[in-house]
Amino acid sequence: MNKENKKLGRGLSSLLSSTNNKDENLGEKIFKLINISSIKANPQQPRKKFSKDELEDLSASIKSKGIIQPILVREIDKDLFEIIVGERRWRAAQIAGIHQIPAVIKQMNDEEVMQAALIENIQRENLNPVEEARTYQTILKSDDVNYENLSNAIGKSKSHISNTIRLLELDLKIINYIEEGKISMGHARALIGVPNAVELADEIINKKLSVREVEHNTSKYKKNKLKKTSKDPNIINLEKELSEKIGLKTSIHFKEQGSSGHITLYYSDLNQLDDIMKRLKK
Repeated sequence: MNKENKKLGRGLSSLLSSTNNKDENLGEKIFKLINISSIKANPQQPRKKFSKDELEDLSASIKSKGIIQPILVREIDKDLFEIIVGERRWRAAQIAGIHQIPAVIKQMNDEEVMQAALIENIQRENLNPVEEARTYQTILKSDDVNYENLSNAIGKSKSHISNTIRLLELDLKIINYIEEGKISMGHARALIGVPNAVELADEIINKKLSVREVEHNTSKYKKNKLKKTSKDPNIINLEKELSEKIGLKTSIHFKEQGSSGHITLYYSDLNQLDDIMKRLKK
């Protein structure tokens, strides 16, 4: 594993060993009971939606057996802590009326916190595809992170990461359907690049279409797109390399004569546009 991979993987190794008393990175204060009121949620937490039923079930378990696994936090002010991993347990403890919660305290920067939370959620399959895509996109904006070392760190293929991020190209209505669990990632992937995607998404829900049926219905658009593609394979490779580096869909166009041309960057919302502008200004 190279230097970049090690940097990205630190969050995972620390996370997995967070309850191990021999972990040198945790320092002397490894374990502590912390007042619930002294802990706040991490605003950059990848997972945004928590099932009410799941929280109530976990709350009942906590009332019966207590909190078996401590949460992972960092101190952001005197006697004020921010959750790195374990927000679901923290929320359930509040429902259960618990006043103190066991926690491991570890100092991590914002990037490491995001990476650790992403890895923990993905390994437990707690993120919906849109949350996963947004978090991949955020991490890939870091100068020292690319598709390859992100892939190595989380155990997902580069194509999986790329295909997941492409979900953000879809219409906001379809993105909401994915987050609400009305259509699956398989359905959504078949809708990418399709002109009447929103209508098809509504049809998927109303008619309960399978992924195979949707792929069949959209195949004509994919075939037409392939027929129109006559770009030099070297240019396609350059586009892929650039897209992987900056985390955005990219298109490179050469004029038929001469060596001039232009590069197009595609963004899905104003936040992405703002980020592009900031990076270009640097």
